[in-house]
Amino acid sequence: MHDLGNKITAVDLFAGPGGLGEGFESSGDFRIAVSIECDPHAHQTLQLRSFFRQFSLKDLPNDYFLYLQGKISKNKLFSNYPDQASAACRVARLGKLGCEKETPEKLVDEWITSSILGKKNWVLIGGPPCQAYSLVGRARRTREDRITFEKDEKQSLYKEYLRILDANRPAVFVMENVKGILSAKIGGQPIFSRICEDLSAAGYKLYGLTGLPAQDIAGQWLPQSFVVYSENYGIPQARHRVFILGVRNDISAKPRALNPAYEVLDCFQAIKDLPKIWSSVSNRSKHNPDWFKARRIGLNLANSKENEPAKLPVHQHGSLFIEGNYVCDFEKDWFYDRRIGGVCNHEARSHMVEDISRYAFAAAYAQKNGISPSIHDFPDKLLPNHENVTNPGQKIPFADRFRVQVKGRPSSTITCHISKDGHYYIHPDAMQARSLTVREAARLQTFPDNYLFEGPRTEQYKQVGNAVPPLLAKQIAEIVAEILEV
Repeated sequence: MHDLGNKITAVDLFAGPGGLGEGFESSGDFRIAVSIECDPHAHQTLQLRSFFRQFSLKDLPNDYFLYLQGKISKNKLFSNYPDQASAACRVARLGKLGCEKETPEKLVDEWITSSILGKKNWVLIGGPPCQAYSLVGRARRTREDRITFEKDEKQSLYKEYLRILDANRPAVFVMENVKGILSAKIGGQPIFSRICEDLSAAGYKLYGLTGLPAQDIAGQWLPQSFVVYSENYGIPQARHRVFILGVRNDISAKPRALNPAYEVLDCFQAIKDLPKIWSSVSNRSKHNPDWFKARRIGLNLANSKENEPAKLPVHQHGSLFIEGNYVCDFEKDWFYDRRIGGVCNHEARSHMVEDISRYAFAAAYAQKNGISPSIHDFPDKLLPNHENVTNPGQKIPFADRFRVQVKGRPSSTITCHISKDGHYYIHPDAMQARSLTVREAARLQTFPDNYLFEGPRTEQYKQVGNAVPPLLAKQIAEIVAEILEV
């Protein structure tokens, strides 16, 4: 197996599909000794990536790529390399943190203790599930009573993170969460301040990653100091997340700030090389299921001058694997792996014909105007038949419900809502008139092309949306490594 040498041990909690861990491993300074995740599909993705990490890149067997291409099963892949498969299963653990009935604390502690091997200076990474804190999640809960909301188990899962931190005393921790945590409250009290006080009381100095002070002169926590705007650090996505970096009190080193990027990234650069594909027409469509006609309606209403191709592209609706050579214009060395022989997870979902027209219009509008249209910019013919849209004079909630990823700008935030529908994630190419595929979303999240997402497509979307961008995580890992080198 791949020699891990003197790499720093890291433990990944609430790991999702492994975005944070991928960045730490890719930095070259860390090894993920154990990653714990409760979702079975994300766990399968973690397990496969852990298998990948048991080899050096030059020794990675061709069978791995045959699996990506769908030519052999995972059972066959793992049976061909039993030692590496066994090691991967020890690293990627399926467990529900904070649920004593399903995953006892004793078992979690055994996983961690056996992985850190008595080392004092190791690193804890990961963030508790964040839907309860998200602004959109809270907006959807407006009909719930406050008591129900405040009893949500996701509100208190950080306490399990705190328990593990307190019991095992890593040298450094990195905790990630959504920006909505800054304004969330329980019992009328701000959650974020309480979390910072708890983490500080556990014996850690807290830092943001932007170089701004974490506290004011009165000792009050400054929430905005912990917010990282990903588009400022070389990520082609406007993803704003909270990162708390904690350094154990006996360590004198202070972390430096992330290094800002020199230019704003174009989301289209990250996806434009991928095969052009079109959606199929959903059987929920109420009108004539003619894809070409639906797209033409949208283009005509946007007064688009695009030349319409007369036939479907070669790859039509895409597939779990498409053979070819696809090289990303953005960070080629990070994304591209010639041994893949194609692209994975690039399959268009079906859309109603009405939405195909809306997507074509929205993308053509954005191409002409440089912004995504609001619902007020749509012609009456394309307005959805919702009461809050068609009633004159009524305020329209979510007026940006059809959101195009605009060429020349970072994409909007990729969230797990991408698994529900594609309205917020319309492809910038009006000719394709569809929402983003899993691979396109993964590109915007900066997952390498040889990173395969397991499970049904809806579950793949959820995994991508819930992840930390690995390229951002890699930069954070470099900061953490510098702290431990002092």
